[in-house]
Amino acid sequence: MPDKSLKKPFVHLIGAGPGDPGLITVKGRESLGRADVVIYDYLANDDLLRFARPDAELIYAGKIGGHHNREQWQINALLVEKALAGNVVARLKGGDSFVFGRGGEECEALVAAGIPFEIVPGVTAGIGVTAYAGIPLTHRGVTTSVTFVTGHEGHDKEVSQIDWEGLSLGSGTVVFYMGIKNLPQITANLMAHGRPPETPVALIRWGTRPEQEVLTGTLADIAEQARRTGFRAPAITVVGEVVRLREKLRWFDNRPLFGTSILVTRAADQAGEFGAMLGALGARVLECPTIAIVPPESWDNLDAAIASLDRFHWAVFTSVNAVRFFFERLAAAGKDSRALGNCRVCAVGPKTAAALAPFGIRPDLIPADYKGEGVVEVFRSEEIAGKRIIFPKGDRARDVIPQGLAELGGEVTAPVAYRNVTPDSLPAGVIAELEERRITCVTFTSSSTVENLAAILGENRFLHLLKGVTIAAIGPITARTCRELGLEVHVEPSKYTLAAMTDALVDFFSRSK
Repeated sequence: MPDKSLKKPFVHLIGAGPGDPGLITVKGRESLGRADVVIYDYLANDDLLRFARPDAELIYAGKIGGHHNREQWQINALLVEKALAGNVVARLKGGDSFVFGRGGEECEALVAAGIPFEIVPGVTAGIGVTAYAGIPLTHRGVTTSVTFVTGHEGHDKEVSQIDWEGLSLGSGTVVFYMGIKNLPQITANLMAHGRPPETPVALIRWGTRPEQEVLTGTLADIAEQARRTGFRAPAITVVGEVVRLREKLRWFDNRPLFGTSILVTRAADQAGEFGAMLGALGARVLECPTIAIVPPESWDNLDAAIASLDRFHWAVFTSVNAVRFFFERLAAAGKDSRALGNCRVCAVGPKTAAALAPFGIRPDLIPADYKGEGVVEVFRSEEIAGKRIIFPKGDRARDVIPQGLAELGGEVTAPVAYRNVTPDSLPAGVIAELEERRITCVTFTSSSTVENLAAILGENRFLHLLKGVTIAAIGPITARTCRELGLEVHVEPSKYTLAAMTDALVDFFSRSK
């Protein structure tokens, strides 16, 4: 670790955007990754913290509805303290630091202490949240102006600085930040100063996130609607005729999986792709790795097989993990894919075939049925009697392939290329999500993901927490394991791929609506 005494202090004030982690700027993400210390807010999405360095100090400094983890002066002092200790500090704030973010006050403290800094602008809530709600702030023929206003003025102000008459008599869009608590006063002031009671209003809570909520009404009734429905902060209020365009232009919250919370139980390094597919369709995705893929306890058997690859006639790969570990070990032996020159290759499905492609290998066989039984079946059309077959596998792989190919006359060598181990615990918050019934669906992509979750939770708790939850299994083997452990399977795609699983989930939840 570098000597901090030799480093110059520096502070990045980073606007994190309104919630969707994809809305942080490239510069914001890069600045976050350089920081020794990250001081982050309540409205900055925690998912962004994965872009911080693993050794970075993470400090929460959030403010929720007047309940402050730290007062503003304490945050200012903390920034100065951490920077003067020789750190590069990232101050991660929701939205944009200079739009109702008190970023100016923090910069004044840094200037007073002689600490250099930079401002990394962010997408402010008034722009990002309204776009995700399908409400254009300006629209030809409707309005050509927009005003951003705080809905929560400081308690030390005896006289409001808000020009209510100007806001009311003008025809432009008005966006109030942090105004839910004061909504009755806001609407009353606008109507008292001339804004028509029938003026459309939208309240947007947790905008740009999968849990986004939108409530629409008019100046006359929106405060009562919010009270009756329990609509709470954090939210912005949009006032103006542009709100009428929402039903025509809404796109974010009418996606097929919007409103669902889906638990992905794949290994941590493999959950991202599936999670991204589900998230793009509107799901709130929680990654909950119930397996970890690690090297075998000994490489001896795989190394011995690799040393004699020229003896084999076939290589069979049934997972991306098998491809990864096999070729890593092949490289460790000083070899590359040319060592498979005497082999024909079988891949269990398109994902495994895609994993082979970077090594210049196109499979000779891909079964129509993407499972072990399908591999055995496709070999029935090949003459493999007396042929030597290498089958790098996981330690929990079923015996279907080696037994089936042996029955066809093949001589199968099946070295363990990787192990599937059970994590000691689940990610923080997952248990609470299950206990509070906030999880809509749990997805299982292998028998191991089911077995491991049951092992971590214990059988009784496993069944209790998953009762009433939609269960999705990627194929018949995984589905059978689910049923053996007492679960009812609701979603099972006809093809055993993540894309097919995603399509099946869309179909299921579309029919359920």
